[in-house]
Amino acid sequence: MSVNVLDYPFDASMILQKKRAIKRELSAREGLLPKKVAVLSGVTVGVFKDLLEIYLLANGIRPEIHEGEYALFYEELVFDDGTLAAFAPDLIYLHTSMRNIKAWPAPGDDAETAANLAKAEAGRFIAAAKAGLALGCPVILNNFELPPYRVMGNREGSAAAGRVRFVRRLNELLAEFADTTPNVYLNDLCYLQAQHGMDAFSDQTAWYAYKYPCAIDKLPYLAQSVANIIKSLLGKNKKALALDLDNTLWGGVIGDDGPEGITFGLETPAGMAYMEFQQYLKELSAVGVLLNVDSKNEQANAEAGFARADSVLKKDDFICFKANWEPKSQNLAAMAREINIFTDSFVFIDDNPAEREIIRQQLPGVAVPELSAPEDYIKAIDRSGYFEVTNLSADDRKRVDMYKQNAARAELQASFGDYADYLKSLAMTGEFGTFDAPHAERITQLINKSNQFNLTTRRYTAAEVEALIGDEQYVTLYGRLTDKFGDNGIVSIVIGHVQGDAMDIDLWVMSCRVLKRDMEKAMFDCLCADAAAKGVKTIRGHYYPTAKNLLVKDFYATIGFEQVSADAAGNKDYVFDLSAGYTPQCSVMDVRRV
Repeated sequence: MSVNVLDYPFDASMILQKKRAIKRELSAREGLLPKKVAVLSGVTVGVFKDLLEIYLLANGIRPEIHEGEYALFYEELVFDDGTLAAFAPDLIYLHTSMRNIKAWPAPGDDAETAANLAKAEAGRFIAAAKAGLALGCPVILNNFELPPYRVMGNREGSAAAGRVRFVRRLNELLAEFADTTPNVYLNDLCYLQAQHGMDAFSDQTAWYAYKYPCAIDKLPYLAQSVANIIKSLLGKNKKALALDLDNTLWGGVIGDDGPEGITFGLETPAGMAYMEFQQYLKELSAVGVLLNVDSKNEQANAEAGFARADSVLKKDDFICFKANWEPKSQNLAAMAREINIFTDSFVFIDDNPAEREIIRQQLPGVAVPELSAPEDYIKAIDRSGYFEVTNLSADDRKRVDMYKQNAARAELQASFGDYADYLKSLAMTGEFGTFDAPHAERITQLINKSNQFNLTTRRYTAAEVEALIGDEQYVTLYGRLTDKFGDNGIVSIVIGHVQGDAMDIDLWVMSCRVLKRDMEKAMFDCLCADAAAKGVKTIRGHYYPTAKNLLVKDFYATIGFEQVSADAAGNKDYVFDLSAGYTPQCSVMDVRRV
């Protein structure tokens, strides 16, 4: 099939029928990230486990799944007999539903009684989640779908003791808990029920016969939803959109119809659909998704479409704007080079099925959703979960501006003959500090998103990062880079493990946005200073190759390390002698310790 069977809109029956074959094919892929996932049962796990594994494999994650005993999620977490601790999960998912609510209000209960019941009932799930956090890993828990019947009819939604209102109250308590508790994430079971319809989703036969939380043919959607959260936590989200224009962002062909002749605006149903689609894209940009134009068009015509007063998107909303007659696959590959991300970080949006198929063939890592009518464009992107947000940092909200600033830097660089002079002209300031709580979220995010400048390819959960704060056995360092164009945010992380007078660099990552800015040299200057303060005389560096980090295969040699070993797989070990002192290598920025 030319369209991935797991892409939205997918055929749930086909996935269920061919899940073993799908798993075999996905398992054969190279570079899968191994992770341990504990699925703890409130309802039957069964087929859900297989489907979750498939969706994680599709997102580049090879899961080892621990399946809890039926309906014992609370007992296994709160009263762990050592089984979970021995498994050492990287993530925990509480596979529960409305069926796991034990204490419901009686129809005659007053508001205070119902509120106290809700707090106590939510407290049970919160206690289980907190016990999971104590194992040092993120916890995903479901909220609750609405009950399938209403004894009091519509009054169930307003009466203090109504079951519908009770579930909504529970969902709000769990949402508040997840929103205020680091490393807790909410899977929106209630939204899935609404998306598919109560009768279709909350199939009574599936519950009575199998104790499944939803209809069997809706289990793939549930598995996809949980997998979206996990892949987001592990830095597997897409980063950018490559967007066609004609009949994609507006109706009609602007080269033929002119900017005033394209379908857009509030006057027609189609125009409203295109306008809402642009608004959706604008909102994606606000959470850090990079928008780019990839259109077969004349540049002037393409720009004219965004110059319309009623256009939600403007030319300045795009990082790369490629309107020409080159193959769109070439344009997309050029975008990736200019932005300095991989092509598999892109989602390609085009109304033309032939163009979509060319991208699938030429750039197989690019996500290419199927599009039908313009009123369904948002759904095609949104329900695929490409850009699932688990943590929204200040750097995420500024990401688009950061890439625009990089374009300005590139323009400035072209005017200099000497590269060192160019770097000095940027008026860079590097701020360097040890890991701390205020920066832990961004540190974790950067660790799990960085692929090109990532020497050991290790990933750390938020709990693991927090555990390093103040640990005297480690040297931790983060670096923030600013210049005259703006603030790049935290862009580099180093973790060194000290043993006696030697230190191993367990992890070193850096954002591709600041490559070739000497930030790595400034980081090493600070790392050596901190290591020397701990009595370190030898620093050991390691390089473990992947398909994406070839950029740094010789990095250690460039900053003065001596290679001491290498194997046939390309793994390399290096040493740096610190015993005779150290001369700083970075001379193009103001270095500040914070």
